[in-house]
This record gives sequence, C-alpha cells and structure tokens, in this order.
Amino acid sequence: MHKLEVKNLKKTIKKTEIIKGISLFVENGEIVGLLGPNGAGKTTTFYMICGLIPASGGEIFLDNNEISKISLNKRARLGIGYLPQESSIFKDLSVEENLMLAAEITYKDENEANKKVNEMLNLLNIEPIRDRKGVSLSGGERRRCEIARSLMITPKFLLLDEPFAGVDPIAVADIQNIVKSLKDLGIGVLITDHNVRETLAICDRAYVIKDGSLLASGSSKDVANDENVKKYYLGDHFKMNE
Repeated sequence: MHKLEVKNLKKTIKKTEIIKGISLFVENGEIVGLLGPNGAGKTTTFYMICGLIPASGGEIFLDNNEISKISLNKRARLGIGYLPQESSIFKDLSVEENLMLAAEITYKDENEANKKVNEMLNLLNIEPIRDRKGVSLSGGERRRCEIARSLMITPKFLLLDEPFAGVDPIAVADIQNIVKSLKDLGIGVLITDHNVRETLAICDRAYVIKDGSLLASGSSKDVANDENVKKYYLGDHFKMNE
C-alpha cells in the first residue's frame, strides 16, 4: 500500500498566505479530486506537492517518508508524476519520438526503452498515431500522448492538472476512461479540473478548497451535497451525472 500525504501545507507569497494549512492524502489505486473556485489554490497546491515550488510550511510524505525538501526530479524518481494543464508535447516530434525522449531518461537500456514505449502506445490506444507529429494532434490525442509520457517513470502517484482542458466534449469520456484505467493499474491519482461533473464522476473521494483553506471533503456524492460547497462553489442547482 502506497500513500501520498500532505499535512498542514502552507504557502505565503509577498507576505500574503494563499494556502492556509491544507491536509489531504491519496492512496494507491484511488482517484481523488482537488476542486474549488478560481483562485482557490488548487494549482499552487499541486506545484508544492510535486516540487515545482517550495512550501512555506507543512509537510509532504510519500509512504511515511518526508519529501518536503527534496527536488522535483527526486520526487519523480520516487514515484510522483505530474501532468500540467499546459501542452507539454514537442510539436515537431512524432508521438513515438515524444515518448522515446521520456523513455531514454528513465531506461538506460535501448531495448527496455523501446519495450516501454510500445507498451504505452498500446495502453493509451495511440499506436495508430505513433508517426503523427505533435502539431497535428487533436486535444484528446495530445492528452493521451502526455499521459503516456508521464507513465514512463512508472509512477506510484500521478497529479493531473486540468486534464480535460482543451479537449473536445466527445473526447472527455475517453480521457475519463484513461484516468480510471490508471486506478486499475494501482496508481493513485490526484486530479483537479473545472469540469466538475466529469471530475466527480470518476473520483472516489474529493477535497474542495476555497481561498486556500479546506471547505469540505468526502465521497463525490457527499461533497456535491454539502451545503457549504453548494453555497460557495457549485450552486443550489448542481446535479451530478447519473
């Protein structure tokens, strides 16, 4: 059993505390949402967990070992993957070449790298587009390629920042299924997205934050029905997809 845990996480920028003591955890094989209105602090929290920016206070643990002070690269090697909202595909390279770049960093043996690339091409159903340049990919194809590349480090946990952004509605269900398949692989997923219904539909649990503080947590259904969440975030008429 693997566990990623954050305790009393804080971030102060220019003397203003923007993250005010958030605590959360994710275990392997579960999908957990981190939701909230614009400016709530979701992306900043992601940045601190994966190591892009330092926390001003609090602690981050991976399997009960504190990792708060170690670098982004070391956290990645320990098993924390991060997929940013912004496109991270090299547009002039093919899908296969994009994956191979990541594989060569992780696997020193060329045969092992090729084997992993082929495994990811098939797992993410991007084998048919392996020779396509990044510039020609649709939003959904690009996301599949990015997720495949993030899996090259064989992460224990994957942080997905707005995975549905820039994806056509018809491809959202495809991305949902891919995220659920990560759970089946035993990977713990922490996900944030403005598409609340689509996110809650695949989450086992969720945390909702507002102004840098925890507003509510629980199952997707419990969070969607929480009075404070309705008041400050979802509104009274929000209904989850059946």
